[in-house]
Amino acid sequence: MGCFFIHIALILVLLFKGASCATFTLVNKCDYTVWPGILANAGSSGLDSTGFELRPGGSRSFQTPPNWSGRFWGRTGCNFDPNTQQGSCTTGDCGSNQVQCNGGGASPPATLAEFTIGSGSGTQDFYDVSLVDGYNLPLIVDPSGGSGTCGSTGCVADLNQRCPNELRVADRPACRSACEAFRSPEYCCSGAYASPATCKPSIYSQVFKSACPKSYSYAYDDATSTFTCTGADYTITFCPSTTSQKSARDSPPPPSGSESEAGTGEMPLIVNNNNPWFPNFFTGLSSNPHSCPLPLILTLTLIIFFSMQH
Repeated sequence: MGCFFIHIALILVLLFKGASCATFTLVNKCDYTVWPGILANAGSSGLDSTGFELRPGGSRSFQTPPNWSGRFWGRTGCNFDPNTQQGSCTTGDCGSNQVQCNGGGASPPATLAEFTIGSGSGTQDFYDVSLVDGYNLPLIVDPSGGSGTCGSTGCVADLNQRCPNELRVADRPACRSACEAFRSPEYCCSGAYASPATCKPSIYSQVFKSACPKSYSYAYDDATSTFTCTGADYTITFCPSTTSQKSARDSPPPPSGSESEAGTGEMPLIVNNNNPWFPNFFTGLSSNPHSCPLPLILTLTLIIFFSMQH
């Protein structure tokens, strides 16, 4: 009988201590086609695609594994051969000369959505929208289904219209960062300016911050630009609607250095009505849609293994 309860305990540990996953949905509300690019950071596995075509009104979703980090952005003005899938983009090009970016990052200027997904159930995700590498199109990040502060963030303003003349890109609709335009350590937060104490907002980063107060405007703009959430899915919208723009303006940013108010994220016990000692595998493993439990076949294999030892 003792072995029976050991088996049950093992099942519960395996099933109800799932790791955190996140689903990203990219939506194009622009009146033109956008080619999203995706870059996983070093140590993170790649997603199902690193670049694709997203026509007006279209959407596409991806699920990330636990502990994933990376970035999303939109490429515009792309021209790819339908047969070879080779070509280039006017803004946000990733240098692969293909629809797929294949490990290439966005060529500045580009609006970036950056994420670090929690490593386990109940751990925080960190996310932001960055203009540190400049701006090419409006973008907003909306979390859903999570706990904690979970604010919307992004840049919904058309910075191409407000871009200072010295930051404008002559041959394409994009606004450079001061770092890219002037290559000065003061603007790049490098050299003697490579710390929060020495690198301060510039007149150019303040233009970005005024238009998009929740986005990173320079390298150390952490206090009002980093957001946290636990167990959420994320929608990344290019050219967001009026409703999304209001959400981005009105949702409060998280306090600097604050911890999420998220709960533990533990998965509730689901039992069979006829036998409360045994998990009900057939009515669902969890009410938490962001949990990634181990496959049932692994659990059954472990049961058989431990039974054979007794």
